[in-house]
Amino acid sequence: MCGRYAASARPDELIEAFDVDEDHTGDPSRSVLKNPQSPPAGEPDWNMAPSKQAPVVLTRRPRGEGSGDAGADAGAEPTRQLRLLTWGLVPAWSKDVKMGLRMTNARAESVLGKGAFAKAALSRRCIVPAEGWYEWQVSPTAVDAKGKPRKQPFFIHRADGAPVAFAGLYEFWRDRELPDGDPGAWLTTFTIITTAADPGMDRIHDRQPLVLEPGQWEQWLDPEEKDPGYVQGVLDFAQPGRFEAHPVSRAVGATRNNGPALVEPVPESELEGVVDPMTGEVIGA
Repeated sequence: MCGRYAASARPDELIEAFDVDEDHTGDPSRSVLKNPQSPPAGEPDWNMAPSKQAPVVLTRRPRGEGSGDAGADAGAEPTRQLRLLTWGLVPAWSKDVKMGLRMTNARAESVLGKGAFAKAALSRRCIVPAEGWYEWQVSPTAVDAKGKPRKQPFFIHRADGAPVAFAGLYEFWRDRELPDGDPGAWLTTFTIITTAADPGMDRIHDRQPLVLEPGQWEQWLDPEEKDPGYVQGVLDFAQPGRFEAHPVSRAVGATRNNGPALVEPVPESELEGVVDPMTGEVIGA
């Protein structure tokens, strides 16, 4: 799974990196959080967690006047947009927003066959930009104070330093209790597609986000590309060897903690029963 990642780039950096035509990160958008997001949505966030609003790249026709978030102008050309969407997909048919907490990830192996994801997979695909993601490794040797295996967080990122582009899906949900024209009537949410972990990375966790290469971006984002065969081909995509990983502070486990220090490597002297993903060696045994 992918339950935490670093979204440390600012909108202007993402616009350049992902060749975005329109920046909509300043548009009003509904949040599901009870308290104000910290850091504010759209600001660099090294501890992006479910239910937060995060920058997402999608290609869509501009909205028709008065049509709401889901209403696209059929006569307009699609544009690549940067928007703030809530992490945790809420299907259009859901009775409330709570379902999003269970749908932060979608498995590549089954996404085309599941009712919650199938339609979005054919017409509402997106890219979720990141610096990298966090995953927790269960120690084969060390235990915590309760006698349970210790869990060591790792930060995983591209070895070439390029931005990470998670394959994602997005969806619109209409709050029927609010009137037309109310800016809070529409909630736009997303999920991150996961796949089997690469060799080496599977020593940390058996799953990882599906990361796209730049040459795949245009077709993946194209809302007119609705061929299930094409989508399945991307869902099957694998290119081992692109990622590096290093252990990081356990502070990342608390969503209140943030800042660039979260992605910094921790000294080997602080590790206990941690498996090196590259060599399989147990450090601090």
